[in-house]
Amino acid sequence: MEHNQYSQETIDHFMNPRNVGKIENPDGVGIAGDPECGDYIEITISVKDYFIKDIKFMVHGCVGAISTSSMTTELAKGKPLMAAYAISNEDVINALGGLPSEKEHCSLLGPIALKKAIVDYINKNKSILEK
Repeated sequence: MEHNQYSQETIDHFMNPRNVGKIENPDGVGIAGDPECGDYIEITISVKDYFIKDIKFMVHGCVGAISTSSMTTELAKGKPLMAAYAISNEDVINALGGLPSEKEHCSLLGPIALKKAIVDYINKNKSILEK
């Protein structure tokens, strides 16, 4: 992909991001990035029967960070926890139809925050999961 050329899918997720916001009383919270100096994302999840029932994100960042965060939530919503945990930055980039190479690092934030939210949920529910 040429410098600064975004796919239509990427532009659509930037202009119309899905699942923006915060879940009140989330089952899990994941944060990635650095709020002091750049791109930063917070993902909140609601879990029911080991599936991601709802997912929301708040992000501060560029076109790449916003669109990849939106796509990450779309890929995870409704999935079993372990399937959502397995979502990679390559999955996100492919779902968006590619990203300019200098923006591929932005795709890391969504999957990292998602994994942290799932780990947060598991840590909060260890006693339930061990039964």
